[in-house]
Amino acid sequence: MLTPIRRTTLAGLLLLLCVQGLVSRDLVDEAGRHVDVSDDPHRIICLAPSIAEAVFALGKGEEVIGVTDFTEYPPEARRRTSVGGLVDPSIEKIVSLRPDLVLATEEINRRETVEELARLGIPVFVINPQGLQGIVTAALDMGNALGCGRQARALAKQLVEKRRRVTNRVAALSHPKVFVLIWDDPVITAGNKAFITEVISVAGGDSVTADIPQLWPQISLEEVLRRSPDFLLLIRGTHQEITLDNLKQRAGWDRLKVVTEKRVIYMDERFEHSSPFVFDALEGLAKQLHPEAFGSH
Repeated sequence: MLTPIRRTTLAGLLLLLCVQGLVSRDLVDEAGRHVDVSDDPHRIICLAPSIAEAVFALGKGEEVIGVTDFTEYPPEARRRTSVGGLVDPSIEKIVSLRPDLVLATEEINRRETVEELARLGIPVFVINPQGLQGIVTAALDMGNALGCGRQARALAKQLVEKRRRVTNRVAALSHPKVFVLIWDDPVITAGNKAFITEVISVAGGDSVTADIPQLWPQISLEEVLRRSPDFLLLIRGTHQEITLDNLKQRAGWDRLKVVTEKRVIYMDERFEHSSPFVFDALEGLAKQLHPEAFGSH
């Protein structure tokens, strides 16, 4: 027979087990992994700038305690502790911050990093956004993991509506040819599988390298000349920024009409990140490609 003290102890243990069962969930992330996630995580680490952007967009920015290097948006995210680089974050630093949940992306973060954190008992939820719809899906999945499903559904609705508005405005317009320059020596651009290519299309343009199957293909300057773009798209704010003035000083670029005629579109770094912020960049690009459709010239 159990004594009153033992009965109390057993009851307390059973209650604790029940509570633990209520406050954690077995979720499947976008890498197909089972992850035991708290119902309401309060200490979140984001292992990519795009993830930090998404978490802030979901209204959970106050609970972000760690980010990676080069996290710039929103400005509040810069004040969070850095855990190191995207590819090689410090496991020791992550552990020291005692996170409830680490968010990673399959595109950038190494599997070894995810596995090591999981081995140490730290839950890691992996997303893998592919294209604009993939960004919406990832926002919903992160919202579920973060315990803010209602906010995630509201955000997803806003993103879909932003895309719809842009699509409707440019649907009947001709599509200028756009060349995206990611790096200039060697020349690296966006291929068919890069979500940037889809963004250009939805914004009412045609990427001149959309037929190249690689994600980030390297091509020759002669090939750029042959494809004869109507606009050159450059990305501001990158840590090795390319500008029109830079290109004018490089041999061969003065043969490109978009350079000599200054037909250049600048976008900020958010254009490169597969996060909800890219939908703002989408609208910004559409306005530059088709000012007449947005009441500005």
